[in-house]
Amino acid sequence: QAQLVESGGGLVQAGGSLRLSCVASKSVSGIKAMAWYRQPPGKERELVARIVGGGHVDYADSVKGRFSISRNNAYNQVYLQMNELKPEDTAVYICNVASAWGSLWGQGTQVTVSS
Repeated sequence: QAQLVESGGGLVQAGGSLRLSCVASKSVSGIKAMAWYRQPPGKERELVARIVGGGHVDYADSVKGRFSISRNNAYNQVYLQMNELKPEDTAVYICNVASAWGSLWGQGTQVTVSS
């Protein structure tokens, strides 16, 4: 029943990789942009990566060259490939979708990177 469902989080050692996935339900229409945010322990939520309808992508400086965001052909799924993970990447990663009716948020998936 959730409008956005994230998966792919877990525990990984530094230098490892994870791939996050976010799937929008059929009830979510008019998707214009999809993004990944993260909220480290005790810190505020921050934008990690964003992809818009035309395919343009934006990344936080801290993840450039390591993370890659992509969407499926139907534009209802967004992925975040995370490579060369660092302990400071540890956070709850939250999917965000800008739809015709406003901004939607997933419940988040935990990513923990050990030293």
